[in-house]
Amino acid sequence: MKIIKKAANLLLRLALALIIAGIILFVSGYSPLKAYKAMIWGAIGNWNGIALSLVQATPLIFTGLAVAFANNCGVFNIGAEGQLYLGAMAAGVIGAYLPPLPHYLHLLLALLGGALFGGLWAAIAAWLKVKANANEVIMTIMLNSIGILFCSYLANYTFKASGPVAQTPEIKSTAVLSRLSTGTQLSSAIFLGLALIVLVWFVLYRTKFGYEIRIVGANPRAAATAGINVAQKITAALFISGTLAGLGGAGQVLGLHGRFIDGFSPGYGFDGIAVAILGGNSPIGVLFSALLFGLMRAGGMVLDRTTNIPVDFVLIIQAVIIVMVAAPELFKALKGGVKDVRTVVKQ
Repeated sequence: MKIIKKAANLLLRLALALIIAGIILFVSGYSPLKAYKAMIWGAIGNWNGIALSLVQATPLIFTGLAVAFANNCGVFNIGAEGQLYLGAMAAGVIGAYLPPLPHYLHLLLALLGGALFGGLWAAIAAWLKVKANANEVIMTIMLNSIGILFCSYLANYTFKASGPVAQTPEIKSTAVLSRLSTGTQLSSAIFLGLALIVLVWFVLYRTKFGYEIRIVGANPRAAATAGINVAQKITAALFISGTLAGLGGAGQVLGLHGRFIDGFSPGYGFDGIAVAILGGNSPIGVLFSALLFGLMRAGGMVLDRTTNIPVDFVLIIQAVIIVMVAAPELFKALKGGVKDVRTVVKQ
């Protein structure tokens, strides 16, 4: 009964968001019905539209999971964008520069490299939070800029391929994630994302480690009193969160672009915050939330190509949905975070 009530409340807020966005469109001189029709047709009207929606949703599954996992431990990882970039760069370098290897081994190393570098980047914020009680929101925001600019430097200088574009050399065929359909960009990275949803759900709700993660997120003082190492769990949660975002970047390089391209992300890491909150920080919720955002992104591309309505209105629709649906939960997540880790650890 509680789940039904929550779902109904979510659908009501989503409907109100679409109505408000439609009013904004109408006041601006455009037809809301024409815009929504173009978006829906572009997102699910045919197989190419569905494939495009899934392509757009794939990186959001990874970044949404990344933010959601950290949120379950009471820490707010707003640095998924930087972790995504570090993971993408690591996968691009490993994919392009390692000597010829068997396909499964090369691909595995590239994915592991992306996960590791994303996790290590998040671990910096975890270490600063645990040791110096630094605010993880501020730390991860700052690390976003550092990570993105560092990867930009590497793509422009250290690992730059020949030509005017800031990008690394093309990855070898042994490191490529296979495409699922000819004529589309949909790759097997989506299967990796779906597997991670199941794995994260299992870890959070069927293991002692996941139970302790959620206890720390619910009440760190009670967790410390019960003998749980709060600092250890926060560090582990942020590291795992970073690995998930890093895998998202690796998936973009190995399955979509075939190399690291400077500025490849239109904000997947930041959208992952809304995806996680909209999904209630649940792995299953993240899946449906990522699909919703993927549909909007794909529909927006078709809207831009087939009508005179600016694609910026898709961003307006997204913003209204976030304000109406995700913002209340977002403020709760920020308010309910771990306030003083050092005090809890000392106890």
